Amino acid sequence: MKRERQTTLTSVNRNSIHFFKCSQWSSRIFWQLTAIKICLFFTLTALHAQSYTPLLDTTNEWQFTNCYFGCLTDIYYTDGDTLVAGQNYKILDGYHYISRTFLLREEITTKRVYLRKLGAVGIGQEYLLYDFDLEEGDSIDMRNPIAPFPENAGFFDLDSIIPRILEDGEPYNHYYFSPSDSNEISDNNCVWIEGVGSLSIINAPSGLPDINGAGHLSCFFKQGNLFYTNLDSISGCSSTLGFHSVIKPISAELLVNRDSQTLTIRARSTFDQLEVYNLHGQQLVYQKGLPSTEITLPINTTNGVYFVRIQNRETQQSKVLSFIW
Repeated sequence: MKRERQTTLTSVNRNSIHFFKCSQWSSRIFWQLTAIKICLFFTLTALHAQSYTPLLDTTNEWQFTNCYFGCLTDIYYTDGDTLVAGQNYKILDGYHYISRTFLLREEITTKRVYLRKLGAVGIGQEYLLYDFDLEEGDSIDMRNPIAPFPENAGFFDLDSIIPRILEDGEPYNHYYFSPSDSNEISDNNCVWIEGVGSLSIINAPSGLPDINGAGHLSCFFKQGNLFYTNLDSISGCSSTLGFHSVIKPISAELLVNRDSQTLTIRARSTFDQLEVYNLHGQQLVYQKGLPSTEITLPINTTNGVYFVRIQNRETQQSKVLSFIW
């Protein structure tokens, strides 16, 4: 009897020991698998961060908001391609770029983005806007051509590169800059996003993204797909990109009469809105009213290149024409 009890106790002890060993083994496997999952997550994130997402690989649309005098959102986008000085460029249109003289190109191998501003005569100057190949601790001399910030903004230091999840659920590098100690021109920080550009307007890489100042990027679309959002001051994002791509332009012509100092616009279909801009994108004339196929404007301005945009607000058809005065 005593022996049987000892035998039973031994059997129980062995089972307990076996269970204890299994529990230890299971716990060890669980934590090993958890560690592997964590490592895989960070490895995949790092691999994605290392694979560069181009800025100009698709048709882009930027929606830019400022609340200086009530919140307003302006839209600009890439619209077509052109060849200048043997280089392929994307054409910017809309908002500040309605003159269609702001051109962007990208070198994928160097991860650099350039802007060329066409002049009244010739092909204008090309500027380096972005260098996404920079590493933490590097410096870059920032330029803001034809922007509401200093054109020569001075040197900025790249303080950090942080991958952050955007609207497609993938991480993209965010570049955080501050003025270099030697910079006596700029005193604001700035942010770039891989595949997007500045959080200010595209031609202001050192621009301060300020919703109550010059403005802040609210929505960004690639090929009509939402890529970035900042909903601090707007309720949501909706692309108009496909809208622009399917609408045929108005067929029209300009007649410049220097003797009578007038400009006549004739179109084959009606338009009810007219705008005139100079080469710097400044709006000089804005008219809207009853639909018409012809209108004559008095011209009293300095010599230079100017752009006329006509639009039918109902059909959203438009046309941009240029003339030299």
